[in-house]
Amino acid sequence: MNDDLSKRRLGRGLAALIGEMDQQAPADNGARSVNPDRMVPIEHVSRNPKNPRRSFDEGELQDLASSIRQHGIVQPVVVRPRGPAQYEIIAGERRWRAAQLAGLIEIPVIVRDVDDRTALEIAIVENVQRSDLNPLEEALGYDQLIAEHGYTQNDLGEIIGKSRSHVANSLRLLKLPEPVRDMLAAGSLSAGHARALITTSDPASLARTIIAKGMSVRDAEKLAQNDIKAQAEPTTVSKAEQKDSDTLALERTLSDSLGLEVKINHKNGGGQIKIGYRTLEQLEEICRLLERR
Repeated sequence: MNDDLSKRRLGRGLAALIGEMDQQAPADNGARSVNPDRMVPIEHVSRNPKNPRRSFDEGELQDLASSIRQHGIVQPVVVRPRGPAQYEIIAGERRWRAAQLAGLIEIPVIVRDVDDRTALEIAIVENVQRSDLNPLEEALGYDQLIAEHGYTQNDLGEIIGKSRSHVANSLRLLKLPEPVRDMLAAGSLSAGHARALITTSDPASLARTIIAKGMSVRDAEKLAQNDIKAQAEPTTVSKAEQKDSDTLALERTLSDSLGLEVKINHKNGGGQIKIGYRTLEQLEEICRLLERR
């Protein structure tokens, strides 16, 4: 219980912590920058291998490098000590990369001595707040906090200022096969397109169809529903046992809301709802939701 409370307190305070360490200055010349703790040689700073952000647009980096050549780094890079005169980035990897392109010998830094969990939290919150993560990177960051630091979906929702269902739906993207995840990371598919494909029979093939035809999310959902309906109506199943489109749509709505697989067996005015879970944390989440109701 004490650990849960400390996580929630930390989650609520992270935005303020980031604001203190790494304020994003306005673009005008009257912007007040954050004072760095010190200047350090750029070769003494390394990226955090667990930073959830993996993709950096080369054109945007070149533009930022040009700005840095003219004006320098307005906002310091936030780092933590990792040995004698060595530092690891907590927030600001994009600025560090652009500074390298700009040929800077040293960069301004703010030093904060934080543990792995807090460093990862700050990296995720900073990137989510600035919309710097693609949907797959965001999902992988949440999954990392759950797997390595025991967070629940509720904890993550409080930390990043999003709903639990947002976290659950982000994590559901990790169920997609690798080709579809690559399309999502590249921006060929939106998170809405990708979520529609999670329970389909061949997500990769449908994803290619969506991209080739330039389908909207709504069109992608209809395509996915037709595929799911075809799965639910094999020729060996009698018409009485087949699910109608309303039941399939309700299954999808509940699955999206819970972030878990939901199956509805409805007949003769009654039936069953089955909610699938893979971990004890997911089971506890279901119990909490039912108890609140």
